[in-house]
Amino acid sequence: MSAEPAVRDAIDADVSAILPMVRSICSMHEKLDPPRYAMLPNVVSMYESWLPMRIADGNSVVLVGEADRKIVAFLVASVETNIPIYRLDRFGFIHDVWVEPAWRGRGIAKALALRAVEKFRAIGVKQIRLETATDNPGARALFSSCGFRVANVDMLLDLA
Repeated sequence: MSAEPAVRDAIDADVSAILPMVRSICSMHEKLDPPRYAMLPNVVSMYESWLPMRIADGNSVVLVGEADRKIVAFLVASVETNIPIYRLDRFGFIHDVWVEPAWRGRGIAKALALRAVEKFRAIGVKQIRLETATDNPGARALFSSCGFRVANVDMLLDLA
């Protein structure tokens, strides 16, 4: 671990390096709140199909953090449409951010988030949203440091 991580737009060739991190982030979320984040068994193959579509979509943001010639982090986000009762018709939504544990604490997650903000601003959206798990204070601290604020509290009643 010598080189400082660099953030760049993802390309299709990056998908195979992102997929193990997808498995890690999905596993982490399932452990944090199994009823809320119960993933389908083929979630990684679903991402394998979904990520190239996001990379090609001008209304999506897919970034990677690269260091020592390997991908050590990723962010995926997209423009979403609001329901028609609101003045704001669309917004950016950050779906996933992951940094490999060995690379945490170097500012790469913040660099990814701030680059996503820049890219959404260039797309023309006026608001960016995301969700964080209640038991993920690191994510909340990261996004707070980037200017995000808590806007609502997501509540869940598991009827299963």
